[in-house]
Amino acid sequence: MGSPFAITDARLRELAQDVLRQAQAIGASDCVCEASESTGLSVTTRKMQVETIEHTRDKGLGITVYLGQRRGHSSTSDFSAAAIRQAVQAAYDIARHTAVDEAAGLPEEEELERSPRELDLFHPWELDTDGAIAIARRAEQAAFSVSKQIVNSEGANVHTGCDQFVLANSRGFLAGYAQSRHSIAVTPIARGRGGMQRDDWYSTAREASHLGAPEAIGEYAARRALARLQGRKLRTRHCPVLMEAPVASGLIGHFVQAASGGALYRKASFLVDGLGKDLFPAHVTIREDPFIRGGMGSSPFDEEGVRGRARDVVAAGTLHGYFLSCYSARKLGMKSTGNAGGSHNLELRSSRTAPGDDLPAMLRRMGTGLLVTELIGMGIDYVNGDYSRGASGFWVENGAIAYPVEEITIAGNLRKMFAGIVAVGADTIVRGSKTCGSILIDSMTVAGS
Repeated sequence: MGSPFAITDARLRELAQDVLRQAQAIGASDCVCEASESTGLSVTTRKMQVETIEHTRDKGLGITVYLGQRRGHSSTSDFSAAAIRQAVQAAYDIARHTAVDEAAGLPEEEELERSPRELDLFHPWELDTDGAIAIARRAEQAAFSVSKQIVNSEGANVHTGCDQFVLANSRGFLAGYAQSRHSIAVTPIARGRGGMQRDDWYSTAREASHLGAPEAIGEYAARRALARLQGRKLRTRHCPVLMEAPVASGLIGHFVQAASGGALYRKASFLVDGLGKDLFPAHVTIREDPFIRGGMGSSPFDEEGVRGRARDVVAAGTLHGYFLSCYSARKLGMKSTGNAGGSHNLELRSSRTAPGDDLPAMLRRMGTGLLVTELIGMGIDYVNGDYSRGASGFWVENGAIAYPVEEITIAGNLRKMFAGIVAVGADTIVRGSKTCGSILIDSMTVAGS
C-alpha cells in the first residue's frame, strides 16, 4: 500500500538538520528540532446517521535553542525556507531574554539512544470515508439490536491515524519512526423505569486487524448500559471496593502522576522522598517495558532521545523508580529514566493472581461490597494523596451483583488505597499505555444518602 504521508522521512531529516545548522550559525550553543507529520480520519454516526466526518493532516517543526543554560522555543507549520529562518531566529531571541536555568540542557551523551529498536508500531489502515461509516453503523446497529430498551445513542466513532517524526539535536542524535493508532467506540443509551442510562465500550490497536469486531463492541456497550438501569443510591458506609479493570487502570495513572518528576521537584506529590519505601503490598509489582513489539505505549526512546529501559518501578510493593525527564532529573539531583513524555507500557501484577481470577471470581472474593464501573470528576490532591470521586457501579452481596448503584462518591487516600490492594484480577485489559486487571481494595468510604 502507499504511504499515508505527504512528506518522506528523508525530507523530515533534511529539515531537522537544516534547523540545527541555522541555529548554530547564528550563535546557539545547542539546538533540538522535531519535524513531524500526522494524518487521520474520524467518522461519527448517531442513530445510524452520519454526524461528523473529519479529515486531518498536520505538519510542524518544533525548535528549541540553547544559549548556555538559557532556552527558547518556537514552532512553525510552514516549511518554507523563510518561515524556518524566522522560527529559528524567534527561538534564539527568546533564549537571549530568558533567565539562566541550571537544569536546562540536552541529555548527556551516554543517555542518548544511538541504536533505536524497531518495535512494529506502524500499520496504516486502508480505510476510506465510506468504509469508516459502514463500520460505525455496524457497531451502532449491534447496540440497538440487543434490546428495544436501547432507545438512543451518543454515537459510534471510528478513527484511524498515523504520525511520523524525526528528532535531531546538535550533539549528533538523529532518529525517528512512524506509528499508527486506530479505534472503534460506541456509546448507547438505554431507557427503563425510572430514567435513562448510558455506557460505552471501545477498542484501540496499532493494527486494524487487532481491533474488536464492531458488532461485539456495540453489543457489549449496550448490555453495559442496560445493566445500569434502575440504579439505586446507597447509605454512607465503609466497605470493600472492587474497581473494574478499565477503572483500575486509572489508579495506575494516579500513581504515575504522583511519581512523575514535575510533581516531585515542585513538592506537589505525596511520594517525595518515597524511593526505597513500601507503597503497595508485597504481592504487587508494577512493570514498565518500552520495548513491547506493537505495544500502545512502546517507544525506542523518549521525547528527548534518551533510551528507555525495562524495569520494575515497584517491586514486591517497594517503590524503586520515578518517571523522570532530563530536566526533572536534574532538578532532583538524579538521572533521567527515559520518561520525557510519560510512562511506557505499565502493567500492574500480583503474585497472588491465579489464571481463573476473572471478574466473577473477584466478586466472590470480595463477598459484599461495591463494584465500581465508572468514575466522575477529578477530586484528587496529589500533595497529600486525598481521593474523592463520583462513582457508579453495582452493589455486590455474597459474591453476586445485587443491583446497580448511582449518585455516590468513593473517598479515601491514595497511599492507603495502594497499601490496601487485596487482590488483582486476571481480567486484564489495555487502556492507553497501561495494562491491569480489576483491583480489590480492602476498604473505602462510600458516601451516598
